[in-house]
Amino acid sequence: MSATDLILKSVAVQTCQWRSVELCLIIMLYLVVTGCATWQAPPAFDDSGLRARAETEELRGVKLSAAVLSSDESQRMFGAKVNETGVQPVWIEVENNTDQALWLLRSGADPDLFSPLEVAWSFHKTFGGETNLRLDEHFHALSFENPISAGTTQTGIIFTNPHRNTRMLSIDILGQGELFPFTLFPHVPDDRADESSTIVNIERLIEQAEHNYQDADRFRARLEQLPCCATSVDGYEQGDPLNVILVGSLADIVTAVVRRGFRTDRQDYDMVQHLFGRPPDAVARKAGQGGVPANWLRIWVAPLRYQGKAVFVVQVGRPIGWRFNEDEEKPMVLNPNVDEVRNLLIQDMVYSSGLDKLAFVTGAGATAAGEQRRSLGGASYHTDGLRAVMFLSTRPLSLSDVELLDWHPALKLQEIEAVKKIENENN
Repeated sequence: MSATDLILKSVAVQTCQWRSVELCLIIMLYLVVTGCATWQAPPAFDDSGLRARAETEELRGVKLSAAVLSSDESQRMFGAKVNETGVQPVWIEVENNTDQALWLLRSGADPDLFSPLEVAWSFHKTFGGETNLRLDEHFHALSFENPISAGTTQTGIIFTNPHRNTRMLSIDILGQGELFPFTLFPHVPDDRADESSTIVNIERLIEQAEHNYQDADRFRARLEQLPCCATSVDGYEQGDPLNVILVGSLADIVTAVVRRGFRTDRQDYDMVQHLFGRPPDAVARKAGQGGVPANWLRIWVAPLRYQGKAVFVVQVGRPIGWRFNEDEEKPMVLNPNVDEVRNLLIQDMVYSSGLDKLAFVTGAGATAAGEQRRSLGGASYHTDGLRAVMFLSTRPLSLSDVELLDWHPALKLQEIEAVKKIENENN
């Protein structure tokens, strides 16, 4: 319902209450006419363009293809400007060459997925009546429907929250006691090409890694030698701490991040943080409820591998005020408790069903009690100086599968401190 409709509806109600019958009837007639005439079902959509640019992957007899719709394609498919509502429609095709029925688990693609009728409702008009019903039917008919019967191909749309530049798309397809996990990277056609943030560029950086460590002790020592923090563009000022290391295939790491609600979104203020002579290779954000400022992951591909797996150096942070900071005009200033948001990411990765091993290493440098370390943009923070090292594998893993590596006594020290605290409270 448009703002004009809402205003006129309010005026109509008040006018009718004032018993100005003629004006009331005129306004109500306008609402009825515009509500019925706004939306028209579009002609059949030609999906050949989507098929031509779709990303495709095949696994054990199941073939998945996906493409993000442009604003123009959404307009032609739905007869409405879907992309302008903060929804990113994604075209999905599943070819089932197995002997069993399959089910696509939509929420794996986006925990905050939109239903087709939810999206259609945003285009309803007051007194739309039959038109609103036809609009609902059209959106529902174009959405992806389960199940995917054996030997058939199913096509449809899922309605997701926007990713920028490149879509990180995680799709789980469930069979009888069998999971088919897919991770695709379709381009977002409305966004301009940004070579420094594309998956292709990230894959190139992974391939160029200079060292492939096989020994765990040597790898741990190398992680401890990494810089404590990013720097300013000129390299003279210290930036935010580098407090997380992710190890695994690109697909497994992306899947774990997406499953926990992170979406690609790189802002200008992310670009001032430099490591390895460049800004972040990717930035993802996990928004709080109501669209308030989000936790961020600034991610760099490290020039090394561990047992053939890619290594990513990450800044995990969140803004001051977090969910209670509603002033969008303010620049995002780092919350000083960087260890807390690091630990929240660890829990996110545990619940992603992709975390295999967890360890801690030194390297960021601990601050003394009461000390605040300065960063860019007037920010300051305190930290225990530890980096969480997380090894990601192909899902699904259970919580009990996570192995805690004895690289640093961080967890043991926390247990000791907790016991001391309880003892002091009891004395």
